[in-house]
Amino acid sequence: MSTATQVQELAARVQDRFARSRPGVRTGELRTLPGGHSGLTYSVAVGDTKYVVKAVPPGRRPVGRNDVLRQARVLAALAGSDVPVPGVAAVDESQPAWFAMDFAAGEAVEPVLDVPELSADLARSRMLEIASVLRRLHATDIRTPGLDAPEPLDAAGELERWSRTLNAVPTELRPGGEELLERLAEKVPEGLPPVLLHGDFRLGNVLCVGGRAVAVVDWEIWSVGDPRIDLGWFLLFADHRNFPQLGRAVPGLPTEAELLDAYGDGGPGLPDMDWFRALGRMKMAAIMGHNLRRHREGRHHDPDQERLPPTIAAMIRTALDILG
Repeated sequence: MSTATQVQELAARVQDRFARSRPGVRTGELRTLPGGHSGLTYSVAVGDTKYVVKAVPPGRRPVGRNDVLRQARVLAALAGSDVPVPGVAAVDESQPAWFAMDFAAGEAVEPVLDVPELSADLARSRMLEIASVLRRLHATDIRTPGLDAPEPLDAAGELERWSRTLNAVPTELRPGGEELLERLAEKVPEGLPPVLLHGDFRLGNVLCVGGRAVAVVDWEIWSVGDPRIDLGWFLLFADHRNFPQLGRAVPGLPTEAELLDAYGDGGPGLPDMDWFRALGRMKMAAIMGHNLRRHREGRHHDPDQERLPPTIAAMIRTALDILG
């Protein structure tokens, strides 16, 4: 079956579902939505209401990033909470599975990396705003009905998982990588009580209107674990110097210390944050190295990946500096 035919079948299933739930209301065509990072992502209009449809790609198994039902589950569990997320409008568990969620108006822009550029004041207010969103996310009860949370992954498990990814990157693309992994493994911090983790929490994954966060999106890799795992990743995006040749300076952007203070709402700081800041940098180096390797091996041609080596090196170097 061709991909076009499979997409047509998906469209028919979406139209049938909405025809039954909203009889007499016209369902429009599926339109590819740019920016989706996993699965297939479309927009569809049902009458005057717009939805986003996420589906398992044709021929793919519904696991990992392609497990769209898992994404629907966490969104449904967070509905009505203090964490802004799109509402789930429809779920179809028959394979290839799909779900529809509300189309949230807003923009998701990473200040130091993305175009269009944000004004300094707006970038600052949004970063501080989502630090408090992250705090509320981590306050979510992982026993929430319907969440079906996986077993928590502690700091040691997170380190082991991403060490495998970094070790798969050719040595010449990760200068200092071996030393960094050794240093991280020397003293893994004691764990904090597990919380709900987004996995890729940053401003580029939060839709905002003005300075207000309206929807946290891209839940492909949510999990349960130490809250500092999310925090260490989020803090990476507070400084353009972490991204040589890729980032831009944003005057007035909150410092990591300011973001941690906003996250803690003025309370005591979390212990061992330097280790998790270094871990976040190692993870970014591993991801970028993996993507660059795929490009150079011809598995995913993207000349833009050739811009990554200075940032990979900087991530590893600054992680070592943080560990002191």
